[in-house]
Amino acid sequence: MKNQIKQTNRNWIFLILTIALLAIISLIDFPIAIKIILDFWQIFKQILPILIFVFIAMFLLNIFIKPKIIAKHLSKESGIKGWFIAIVSGIISMGPIYAWYPLLADLKEKGTSNALITAFIYSKAIKIQLLPMLIYYFGWVFTIILTFYMIIFSIINGLIVERLNSLKKQT
Repeated sequence: MKNQIKQTNRNWIFLILTIALLAIISLIDFPIAIKIILDFWQIFKQILPILIFVFIAMFLLNIFIKPKIIAKHLSKESGIKGWFIAIVSGIISMGPIYAWYPLLADLKEKGTSNALITAFIYSKAIKIQLLPMLIYYFGWVFTIILTFYMIIFSIINGLIVERLNSLKKQT
């Protein structure tokens, strides 16, 4: 709870400093301040529809997908379904990774493979909330290719970790 309060305070401080900086710029060179505001507004209008879609999707996923459901379907014998759930769960998961460590440890105790846990952690690098900015700056094609490669490498890294763990157990 204290970390959330600290982060909220940092967010407000950042907003206040940004507004103060804009106020200082407007005192020094008002036309530049107006240009900054207009540029911000243009970018905001372009990404707003994508942001709305992303927030609605995240809201619905957080309502309908619970950690107990994920744990139920992530056993070592889950096959492709387990990989799919691990990757999608990693992508839609919110918050810092360290907040997920207790759940991941619990899943491991219940039989989830190291490969699926690795895929989950690697997939967290795909941030749904940042995809609109990625699309805006780099385009759809780049975003799709990058996301595809990150998913593929989450699987490859999972398999490597699982193999290294099995070799470690054999020695």
